Amino acid sequence: MNDQKQVEEWIDRYLAVSFSAMKKGENLVKESMGDFITIDQHYTLRYIHKVGTCTSKELSELLNVKKSVITAITNRLIEKELMKRKRDENDRRVTYLTLTDKGEELFEKTEGKIRRLVDSIITGFSPSEVVSFIEAYEKFNLLLDNYKECKVQEEE
Repeated sequence: MNDQKQVEEWIDRYLAVSFSAMKKGENLVKESMGDFITIDQHYTLRYIHKVGTCTSKELSELLNVKKSVITAITNRLIEKELMKRKRDENDRRVTYLTLTDKGEELFEKTEGKIRRLVDSIITGFSPSEVVSFIEAYEKFNLLLDNYKECKVQEEE
């Protein structure tokens, strides 16, 4: 097979498996979490749980979405009493986001369910396959970051 045909085959295989796996994975995660919060809301809780306090700008960069999307996510989490805002005492323009006790509790519960789900799936791989998969996925993520940076520089 010539190089171009091989590349075309890889692209077709990647597009097919990527779409299928992402949809199946998202649906399994949604089922594990229940209807109370969305996946993006869980990722928001997860990040704040990890760092303790953050800003909307940090979340926007992490989730790779516009600040208006973060505002909608945080407003819903605040309405559900899972998160709270706190103004910076020295700069009123800066608002910090933290989890409430209820937010911590829900995060722990949903994170446990997600971890059990992932654990049940990765046990179908050998330890070396898991490491290879994660390393390849990390490299893929890095390549996407580099691609995005190159596109931004081209537009400037």
